[in-house]
Amino acid sequence: MSEEAGRPIPGKGLVDGLAVTFKTMTRRSTTRQYPDVEPDLPPRSRGVIALLEENCTVCMLCARECPDWCIYIDSHKEEVVVPGAARARQRNVLDRFDIDFSLCMYCGICIEVCPFDALHWSPEFEYSEYDVLDLLHDKERLGAWMPTVPPPPAHDVLGEPSKEESTAARKAAGPGAPTAARTATRARPESPPATGDAAPPEPTS
Repeated sequence: MSEEAGRPIPGKGLVDGLAVTFKTMTRRSTTRQYPDVEPDLPPRSRGVIALLEENCTVCMLCARECPDWCIYIDSHKEEVVVPGAARARQRNVLDRFDIDFSLCMYCGICIEVCPFDALHWSPEFEYSEYDVLDLLHDKERLGAWMPTVPPPPAHDVLGEPSKEESTAARKAAGPGAPTAARTATRARPESPPATGDAAPPEPTS
């Protein structure tokens, strides 16, 4: 009896599989007929990397931190004459900024390490090519993705203001205006001393 009870029932796996099939057939399909129906992507999905060229200072952080080495940057230096300065200054001019999306693994490290917000995520994903060599995007093509970059999320009203906002507020208030820390200290009500730490009253004459 014990051996017969432990034996599997013939055809049980087939019946269970057909049951799942019939159960799925009765449900409504959720397939989107792409490309006739565009998918609903998250607003900040990782589609393609866009470049804001005027923010790039050629610091090379993105190229050095890229784990796939798929970012190629070339630049040159040019002199900028500053009125009143003793000598001309030098600045980096971006000549080449290419990203090979056939190697990119969309980790987002380059966007995170950029100190001047020159790289941004765009939700656009329809840039497939027939030739793998065409997946090498230059700075002009990367800059063309910038209009598709969504705006950043709104700042939390209860959160701490950013450094840029604090600096702009101090400049607008003028040099003699109190800082935010001093204003908060003045606005904070003084709490009464604790019972155990209260100083004894001074004797009156």
